[in-house]
Amino acid sequence: MRDIIAGLDKGLQVIEAFDQERSRLTISEVAQRTGLTRAAARRYLITLTHLGYAKHEDKLFSLTPKVLRLGHSYLHSARLPRIVQPLLYRLAYSLQEAASAGVLEDDQLVCVAAVSAGRVVSATLQPGTRVPAFCTANGRVLLAGLPQSQIEVYLARLEIEPVTIHTIVNKDRLSMEIARTRAQGYAVVDQEFELGLRTIAVPLRNFRGETVAAMNVSVHAGRMPVEDIVDRCLPALLKVQVELSSLL
Repeated sequence: MRDIIAGLDKGLQVIEAFDQERSRLTISEVAQRTGLTRAAARRYLITLTHLGYAKHEDKLFSLTPKVLRLGHSYLHSARLPRIVQPLLYRLAYSLQEAASAGVLEDDQLVCVAAVSAGRVVSATLQPGTRVPAFCTANGRVLLAGLPQSQIEVYLARLEIEPVTIHTIVNKDRLSMEIARTRAQGYAVVDQEFELGLRTIAVPLRNFRGETVAAMNVSVHAGRMPVEDIVDRCLPALLKVQVELSSLL
């Protein structure tokens, strides 16, 4: 497209090359992760360093806290987190459990709002974190909200790897779980993404009935049996769901 600025696109790709597993990268590693030439990767890294978004020590580059400004710009300006956060706070403290909301992006669940309520059950329950959609409750709710044709395309391209010993890795079974989620209106995931983490989620729909996000409550497996999570958490989730439907 004529109006696309390729340099900005590639610069953002360089930023996205850094993650939790590889927080410090060489020029060659950035080039490999982004598909850029080594010379181009070097120029982008030097530019990001000049602007304060990156730093380097010896031959290793890493991002600086200034990159957080990009994420904060979304959190402070986007309508969804601002609407969801107050009700999420009330939900979490009424149950004394952690709660979060997320959206689907590139087959991943992206957390846009979270409240711990003093229960830190997972490091992933914070704004900005990205996790696989297929093995998380919020992710399955969002997948269930897609047209069936899109779900089939998603499952066809999905490369499933077991995250824990409980992760569903059979695509037929996963398809059944997504269908079950759509039919019952909520998803329960028991330690498929993280050992000790049990989660129940519901969709957040706008006034047109379209699923725009998902909201969950997360509990530690040692505190709440999976058999109890629906009875103890679903009513509060549904109450907030109804309130948000008139605001989204």
